[in-house]
Amino acid sequence: MISFVPIDETKRIRLDDYALDPQFSTVVADLRSEFDPLRARIGNRRVFMVNSTARGGGVAEMLPQLVLLLRELGLDVEWVTLQTDDRAFFHLTKRLHNLIHDDRRASPILSAEDARLYESVNKENADSLRPHLRPDDILVVHDPQPLPLAVQLRAELGLRFLWRCHIGFDRHTDATRSAWRFLRPYVERCDHALFSAPEYIPSFLAGRASISHPAIDPMSHKNRELAVHKMVGILCNAGLQPAYGPIPTPDFEDQAKVLGLDGEFGPAGELGLLFRPMVLQVSRWDRLKGWQGLLDGFLRLKQQVRENTVPVPRERNQRRLELARLVLAGPDPSSIQDDPEGIAVLDELCDACAHLDPRDREDVVVLSLPMTSRKDNGLIVNVLQRCASVVVQNSLREGFGLTVTEAMWKGQAVLGTTACGIRQQIRDGIDGVLTTDPECPDEIAQHLRALLVNPARRHRMGRFARRHVYEDLLIFRQVARYLRALARVVSEGRHPTA
Repeated sequence: MISFVPIDETKRIRLDDYALDPQFSTVVADLRSEFDPLRARIGNRRVFMVNSTARGGGVAEMLPQLVLLLRELGLDVEWVTLQTDDRAFFHLTKRLHNLIHDDRRASPILSAEDARLYESVNKENADSLRPHLRPDDILVVHDPQPLPLAVQLRAELGLRFLWRCHIGFDRHTDATRSAWRFLRPYVERCDHALFSAPEYIPSFLAGRASISHPAIDPMSHKNRELAVHKMVGILCNAGLQPAYGPIPTPDFEDQAKVLGLDGEFGPAGELGLLFRPMVLQVSRWDRLKGWQGLLDGFLRLKQQVRENTVPVPRERNQRRLELARLVLAGPDPSSIQDDPEGIAVLDELCDACAHLDPRDREDVVVLSLPMTSRKDNGLIVNVLQRCASVVVQNSLREGFGLTVTEAMWKGQAVLGTTACGIRQQIRDGIDGVLTTDPECPDEIAQHLRALLVNPARRHRMGRFARRHVYEDLLIFRQVARYLRALARVVSEGRHPTA
């Protein structure tokens, strides 16, 4: 049954709090000036944000502060999530996700039985949400999982709904066409749709969709500025660094776990995160994130360093490459209900590490990050990204990639790929570097080497990256785009296909 997600408003960050920081005062003023005419068009309608999970992934991370800021601006907004014990439902929606990203390993055959499962779970949730709704409410439905819920409630109550699709692929293939054929009867019922890139918009939504980039909250636990002593304290509290003296903050209730030489996850201990050059990727455990390709590229770099096949000028640079360590970090997969592949992907990665040469195994760290506390998880990711020498997002496909945005905001040079969502953020050679083939070890090794031995270049890229995020990818811009979309849904009325 549908679940209303509580959001702790006692610790909310208000627009006045952002405005006190000189770097945010102008964008906050712009948002406030645009709000009044949009608010008049939206009226007193309530807004229900609907997605599939309250934990894990970019949508669940963005929604809490987005909801709070919309409430502060005067809108009545609730956040609800789908609930079901039927694991087959999430296997189906994960397959749809993979097909939309042109994952050839996903079966493109979607049957009438799949449609019945898709609709039955959503019907149960729609039935439990219906008593809380009025005909003039607006549903904002995120991604494919809750689509039939919105279609049913629209038909019964006459309310409007906005579909926010965070995923997509920039080419039409048999896999993507199969997914869109399945989804089209539901998608066509929306009043308007928001996509992260124009390339993602299916032809049957032409004229009824607009672009809205995801965004980050610069004052969230994951993105706020951290003093050096605070960073060290978080590493100690998370079990990622031994405390060499007393520290004022207690250990986190759940700490990060590291893959041991015995193949089991356990306490991390000393990983050298404060001292050794670190190549970091932090993402969900998803095959499309390119974990294996990054591992292979890093191992190729280490092989070249040992064999001296690519000479490096200056002894200091050689030492940087010798000490470089790869850190692969992701959430405890058992805590993410809408991603049933996570455990299998992590198991595959652990198995690959178990067969590494002992010299390479010492340089590869696999971390499972706790998810019981959103705050603790955010602080851990924040520190890992700030400690990294190079942040990587080696995605084969990427709807947008907020992990890229987060690292860019921290002034890091990011090694990304030409996946559509990533290349919208990174200008190759300016904000970071783009790999053309995320499964080519030689290309990845070449880019890693060039970045690791040139701190001045990384710093220059990081400055451009932070500026780019400031101009377009902070939460204030996102709030404004949602307000415009909601006002458009109200003013344009019901679409004839509904």
